[in-house]
Amino acid sequence: MKNWILNNGYRIDQLLSGRSNSYLISSENGNVLVDTGRKNKRSILLKNLKKLHAEKINWLILTHTHFDHCENAGFFQKNFNCRVVVSEKGLSNVKRGYSPLPRGTNPFSKFISSIGNHFLTGLFHFERFEPDHTYDEFFSFSIPGIDIELMATPGHSDDSISIIVNNEIALVGDAMFGVFKSSIFPPFADNPAEMVESWGKLLETECHTFLPGHGAEIKKELVNREQIKYSRK
Repeated sequence: MKNWILNNGYRIDQLLSGRSNSYLISSENGNVLVDTGRKNKRSILLKNLKKLHAEKINWLILTHTHFDHCENAGFFQKNFNCRVVVSEKGLSNVKRGYSPLPRGTNPFSKFISSIGNHFLTGLFHFERFEPDHTYDEFFSFSIPGIDIELMATPGHSDDSISIIVNNEIALVGDAMFGVFKSSIFPPFADNPAEMVESWGKLLETECHTFLPGHGAEIKKELVNREQIKYSRK
């Protein structure tokens, strides 16, 4: 498992990789799980939490409510008694246990989105759950030992959020795509222009590293180049 140690002693561990990423933010006194991946990855997620001796999860934060990020949310809420946080704009999705695929940003992903939302909706359902906290644009909160900030970063979806940790590292969900070395532009986004604006908001922080929902870490220099490039389009 890859991990990052922050200046204030916080630690971020990548629990899942591949299809969807999941992360654990931890300190001596508390743990925050960010996204849960697919249901078929639950055993790996639990195994890696056990390796880290993370028996207690205080909070679960969902970067957005697409199925590949929240299929295990209901399980963790029930079995770890953690408080679940989502954007207010994702509330209707979690109550019905379904969120449609976002629009494609290239011909192939546009085709996939169209087919999926018309004929394969059953694949994108997840166990319904009741969030403990919702918020709109910006939210700062703390548990013993962990202070983090949540920022609305819409574009991929209207309920997309990013988690700013110690103003060093941001966990950005699908606001950025970490699969390609020279591009962060995701294959799916409901509002690409709004997404590029969200990159600008993230660049205004002091974060030097961005951890996406898919792929590897992204450095600030690449985000800056991409933001300039797509702002001109």
